[in-house]
Amino acid sequence: MLHARNGRLVGEIASVTAEFQDGHVIPEHLHPEDQLLFASSGVMTLRTRESFWIVPPLRAVWIPAETPHRVAMSGPVSMRTLYLLPALCRALPRKCFVMNVSGLLRELILHVCRCKRLNKKVSSERRMAELLVEQLKQASRAPLHLPQPADRRAMRVAGVLLRDPADETPLEHLCRECGASKRTIQRLFLDETQMTFARWRQQLRLLHGLQLLARGEKVSAAAMDSGYSSASAFISMFRRELGSTPRRYMGLSSGRGSRSGRRRMASGDPEP
Repeated sequence: MLHARNGRLVGEIASVTAEFQDGHVIPEHLHPEDQLLFASSGVMTLRTRESFWIVPPLRAVWIPAETPHRVAMSGPVSMRTLYLLPALCRALPRKCFVMNVSGLLRELILHVCRCKRLNKKVSSERRMAELLVEQLKQASRAPLHLPQPADRRAMRVAGVLLRDPADETPLEHLCRECGASKRTIQRLFLDETQMTFARWRQQLRLLHGLQLLARGEKVSAAAMDSGYSSASAFISMFRRELGSTPRRYMGLSSGRGSRSGRRRMASGDPEP
């Protein structure tokens, strides 16, 4: 991406622009460069072997070099991708995270996509790259991450809920099926995901709701399919977690239609 066929470095930052339909999946792969995936429109789900992240419009996900990952689309997606030499962003974490994209960072990403690549040997491109990296360092994180437990018993519990986030089965009953006590499962979730089980379940429902909204569901349908008794309860949770109503956060107009039917987080989305 950043090297010519003869191995010569042709730039410090390169870009790719792509359009995808709902349900499209980019299979697991990795890159020698750091990567920034930006959702110009639509919602992406990034999956690694340990976790997954939801990337709504006007957010981006940071993917360090050599991280195996796959990407699934919820609704039509306009993807803008930047590849950066790892030496440029040593200050950024060596783990994936979703960031909020400011107006300036958005314009910088789109500008680089129009230019295709930035080379520090060109003074104007070097200044642009430096500004871009500085904006990446300053970007705030978005709480759109769901880590997965590694213990097989906890994985069974997580798997049931990933298949149907609206499942209301009490934890005690789920534990009977996985061969562990309630206390053990609660400890495993806290130790392996740094979330209580109740918090993990709520985060799953929030992320599932985001995916449904991206596919055209009305807020009321997304609320029911995510396990909430009413749209107002879903909106209240959404505002508390993300600081905005679902429509405003997703940039939706009130005229979008609904697609009925409960959808799994599988079918192109992460599975346990």
